[in-house]
Amino acid sequence: MTRSTGRFLLVLLGLYTAFRLFTTVLLLWIVDVHQDPLIFSGEVHRYFDLATLWDGAWYEKIATTGYPDRLPVDASGEVQQNEWAFYPMFPTLATWLTALTGWPFAVAGPVVATLVGYAAAVVMGLMLRERVGSVAALGGVALFAAFPTAPVLQVAYTESLATLLLCIVLWLLIRHRWLAAGAVALLTGLARPIALPLGLVALVAVVLRWRRRHEEPVSRGEYAAMFAALAGCGLSGLIWPALVWRGTGVPDGYTVTMSAWRAGEEVVPFLPTLEMVKWQFGDPRGVWLLVGFFALLAVMVLGPWARGLGPVLQTWSLGYPFYLAAALDPWTSIYRYLILLFPVFVVLIGGGWPPSDRRAGPTWLIVLRTVVIVALFLGWQVWWSWELFRFEPPRDNPP
Repeated sequence: MTRSTGRFLLVLLGLYTAFRLFTTVLLLWIVDVHQDPLIFSGEVHRYFDLATLWDGAWYEKIATTGYPDRLPVDASGEVQQNEWAFYPMFPTLATWLTALTGWPFAVAGPVVATLVGYAAAVVMGLMLRERVGSVAALGGVALFAAFPTAPVLQVAYTESLATLLLCIVLWLLIRHRWLAAGAVALLTGLARPIALPLGLVALVAVVLRWRRRHEEPVSRGEYAAMFAALAGCGLSGLIWPALVWRGTGVPDGYTVTMSAWRAGEEVVPFLPTLEMVKWQFGDPRGVWLLVGFFALLAVMVLGPWARGLGPVLQTWSLGYPFYLAAALDPWTSIYRYLILLFPVFVVLIGGGWPPSDRRAGPTWLIVLRTVVIVALFLGWQVWWSWELFRFEPPRDNPP
């Protein structure tokens, strides 16, 4: 490690720690002053009770009792919400930490999420530094760490784990480390359902490498490795549904489990998103706003001001939100899903230009933009945490 890299990492870790302390103080304030005492177990500090609510409670159940061997159904035979909707890597890591320390899941889960979040910030920073330089990379990590939903990086949720695995895969694809990228992509299939957009990114990376075959010949071994990367991304989307089938004996067990969160409605691509925007903003205004969002995103990501990110990060920044619109319900959880759009943060601060491009803004301007947007993000984080981390029965909108 060079001295410049060491200094970069020290600054990065310092920034990330400062934002985690801000979030900790915010959550402690909510816990001590405004939280319903119903959530407190008395077995751990109140902070950890808060940190294992909602999805954390499901992961705790998985870590302590495992997955059920049958899908629970109601009197009419409809599958109910159950543990199989949640991927196993995070509770497994928490279980390992519990075995090492004796801590309960309420402590081990948030600790795992926090430590993995640090690792994600390091990998993200080093990857971005190669693409856009140190200042823009630090700015991007700062916005990631201060993002309105950044509290999920230190509670029993999987955003930090998903970010770490995603950053590793993206960095390996950028470096044409095809076999390693495929292997890590397989691991994402046990952590987060992002196989489709990740497969698109891998396909773009492979096609661009193939197009340069005349200038940089592709060996048979590299062709095989590229195929392995694509296969790894593809299989990552099949691993968990296959394991659910094996564990329950129901071939579509994962699909029907996920539909239980939609009151049994069939999962139809894009329909929930279209229904939500129409409900929120009216028809056709909501549809036009959705189209406008994607048009603005395309301008941000495909313009010359984002060229420094490179095609891998640009493709992820477009493919991932398109996947969210197609596959998920845009409810309160959509805020935290967007934290994986970290390359866009670099563009927001004007740091997406290639370092050698004369049109790149001066360092002081990137820093100023970062400070302003971070301040806005922190204010938004206070509002978001106040709205969603306060559990006030019977209302229960999860983070």
